[in-house]
Amino acid sequence: MIFIDSEQKLWGMDQLLRDAARRSLEYLRKASDRPVCPPEAALRRLDELDPKLPDDPTPAAETLRLIDDFASPATVTTTGPRYFGFVVGGALPVSVAAHWLATAWDQNVGMAVMSPSASRLEQVAGAWLLDLLGLPPTSACGFVTGTTTAHITALAAARHAVLARAGWDVERRGLNGAPPVQIVGSREIHSSLYRALAVLGLGRDGVTHVDVDSQGRLRPDRLPPLRAPAIVVAQAGNVNTGAFDPIDELCAAAAEAGAWVHVDGAFGLWAAAAPSTRRLVAGLAGADSWATDGHKWLNVPYDSGVAIVRDPAAVRAAMAMSASYLVRGQQDGMEFTPELSRRARGVDVWAALRTLGRSGVADLIERSCAFARRFAEQLSAAGAEILNDVVLNQVLVSFGSDERTRRTVEGIQKEGTCWCGTTEWQGRVAMRISVSGWNTTADDVNRSVAAMLRVWSKTVL
Repeated sequence: MIFIDSEQKLWGMDQLLRDAARRSLEYLRKASDRPVCPPEAALRRLDELDPKLPDDPTPAAETLRLIDDFASPATVTTTGPRYFGFVVGGALPVSVAAHWLATAWDQNVGMAVMSPSASRLEQVAGAWLLDLLGLPPTSACGFVTGTTTAHITALAAARHAVLARAGWDVERRGLNGAPPVQIVGSREIHSSLYRALAVLGLGRDGVTHVDVDSQGRLRPDRLPPLRAPAIVVAQAGNVNTGAFDPIDELCAAAAEAGAWVHVDGAFGLWAAAAPSTRRLVAGLAGADSWATDGHKWLNVPYDSGVAIVRDPAAVRAAMAMSASYLVRGQQDGMEFTPELSRRARGVDVWAALRTLGRSGVADLIERSCAFARRFAEQLSAAGAEILNDVVLNQVLVSFGSDERTRRTVEGIQKEGTCWCGTTEWQGRVAMRISVSGWNTTADDVNRSVAAMLRVWSKTVL
């Protein structure tokens, strides 16, 4: 057997977890100095993790050593200060520590009776989020894996509500024969929303697309007539430009037609937490549901998303389940997410918010935006073209032709000082810079710009 007796079992666990902590700290200490993109040699060594499944047990310490020796060197250093791809933030030290502790607890927060402490931490974290983001204080918060699942959760509540108003019980009767739901959103809505609509049976092709302006903002003058049952999707933070749809105008139009407004705020919703960016989300509290990530701009570990719904009864109805063995409390986590069993994600969020406080979150947002502007100013001064108005933490950069831009970005990724991705924006290839890490400094921006320009100067067609 792996463990012989209780004394040896406890000793082995203590040694193993201490070793895991030592290895984790060593990894994090070196994050600032490592190449952001893993070297080819490290990627080739991943084959060592794919042998035949052993017939006999392996000592746990050896298993941990194998993971660290072969997997750690092949990671992308997303937790470092110079990763600017995919709107990925690092992880605050306190959120990592809380994550470790909550993992040791191994709590299932589907029902409060299974974890009173973790459930209470999630309830408090949810209330703090609503306060910080200026959303209705009686809204329901569900801690999910990310914005995609938050969309599914919130839009399930929307589907329930708009069809219930039309006299249709979608949870009992399904969508066959239901009144068609009008879905309206801009041509720039994120792919995760299409996935959510497909999962919910509302269909990717059922979206009525509205034209956008040069920054990707929905043009309210092009909004079609709304007819109930209807759902309007607004974007808080375009994934390329960082621009915001006119949420206040969309909420006003929806209110007249009895439509539901859902806000995709995967990272942009956090603009509401900072004085200098709060104007971008004017009218935010007038919507009916919101989706955001904690693992982006709040810098908590994966996976962490939040589904927020103004009417708790709507999301409870959409997520309803029952069984004779379930012990129901006044506020169980399973009422607000698609999952019954899940980890205590809200603990990480509570720890981050309790440590940062209101001013700390605002500083994180405003610092990231300032660094985005710094990127744009320095690259523009060197001759690169900035393709967007830098209103948040997103910068789109062209280094000339599409092909030269593409090759320059590939060179930047391989060079290793920093990492940025490519995108296409209104017919042009661009490098996308997303600044959202707590440990990024002005020096990191300067070093990254220098590397970008160095690679660009050597990129020839």
